[in-house]
Parts: sequence; structure tokens; C-alpha cells
Amino acid sequence: MIIHMRWIPAGALCLVSAVLVGCSSVPQSPIATEVPQRLPVRFNAKDKMGWEPVAFPGKVRTAFRAQERDGRDSVQAESKSSASMLRQRLRIAPEQLGRLSFDWQVEGLLDGADMTAQGRGDSPVRLVLAFDGDRQKFSARNAMLSELSRALTGEDMPYATLMYVWSNDKPVGTVIIHPRTDRIRKIVVESGPQRLRQWLHYARDVRADFEQAFGEAPGELQALAIMTDSDNTQSRARAWYGEIRLEPAR
Repeated sequence: MIIHMRWIPAGALCLVSAVLVGCSSVPQSPIATEVPQRLPVRFNAKDKMGWEPVAFPGKVRTAFRAQERDGRDSVQAESKSSASMLRQRLRIAPEQLGRLSFDWQVEGLLDGADMTAQGRGDSPVRLVLAFDGDRQKFSARNAMLSELSRALTGEDMPYATLMYVWSNDKPVGTVIIHPRTDRIRKIVVESGPQRLRQWLHYARDVRADFEQAFGEAPGELQALAIMTDSDNTQSRARAWYGEIRLEPAR
């Protein structure tokens, strides 16, 4: 099946971009890791072979580079009206899923950003988890999106995508359902400007967070990504990501 980008409505491109968190920008083989991995695993700025750039159709790419920040290794993300990700492919069985810990630092918030509204859903930092599951449960809309994703990228969209985000004003703990597809849900772990320009550390229970967001048990974790975007607000964002660590259930 061949699809020419110029024939795809802009709204459809935005919608597909939203669901590509577990997909790459060019056709590739399915998940590269064939053998399920054992936890713990950790990722940092020196994992150059593991980080895979993920671009979205019609979007300028965010610039990612390794940088020392306040004496620690980090990945700097600089977005100029852009949106893209760095991804690590995984295969973590659901019974293995336990604690996720990560660090980040944000320079400033994005004026006008609102992840509950179409066309304004930017975030200066995101940690993205993509899960497998029973696609027979997809609505007709989500099944169509998955087919369009495969036509554009060579990969199906994830069954479910969970994001940890920084919101301008939504309370910490808020679960935001993406306005274009319910297969993307975001948990606000930081809100407002009070803790900008400092390293922040988070520890999350992946299974509990997934069940809170989606109302069901998670499937296999197939990808982890970092994402900084400012394309909707046509603004600039800069952030730094430190070490990310996945630990087994106790």
C-alpha cells in the first residue's frame, strides 16, 4: 500500500503523529529485542547505540544531544516549534514491571500549552512508555489509526501509551486522556513553574500507574522514549533528561 503524504489531510497527520510514540519514522523490523529482557535496566546519555531517533510525519525534529548538566550526564532536548523523540526498544513481561525512576530538569514552561486541548498539547518533558495488548479491543477509530500508522511507518501503533508529563497548571496526579485517541493517557507528575531549572527525581509504580490510567492490567512493555515538543504552541523549549531506571516487581 502506497500513501502519498500530500493526499493526507493535515488533521490526519496530527492524529497519526500523536499515536506514533511506539513507532519509528521509517519502516523497520518489528521490535528489535527478540528475547524478553530481565530487570533492572537503566538508560542514560551514554547509551548512544540504544537511543533511536523517532520523527513524526510533517514535523520538524527536536534536537537531542548528550551534555553534562550540573556535573551529571544528561540528554539535552531543544525544541524550536518541533516534535520528535528518542526511543529505546524493549521487551519487558508485564509480571516483571515494577518501579520506574527518572530525573529531568526543565528550563521553562510553554505559554498556551494545554494537554487537554486539541492543537495545544505540548510538554517541555515527557517520559513515554508503549505497551502491547489485545488490539481486538480497538475501536473502529483506533483500528483505522493503527492501519494508517503502519502504512506511513511500517509499524502498528502501540496498544496503549502511558506518558509522564509536566503540565502548566493541571494538578499533580491528574490523568489526561489524549483528545484524539483514548489509547494515549498522560499522568501529570509536575505542574507549574515552582521547580523549574533544578534536577527533579521521580519514582513511579508502572503497573499501578497503568491500571489507574487505563483501568486494566498492562501488557508487555515494548518501548521507552523521551520527548520534548513545542510544535503546537510554535514556541521553544529546553530540557535535560538524566538516568532512567526500570526495576522488577517485588
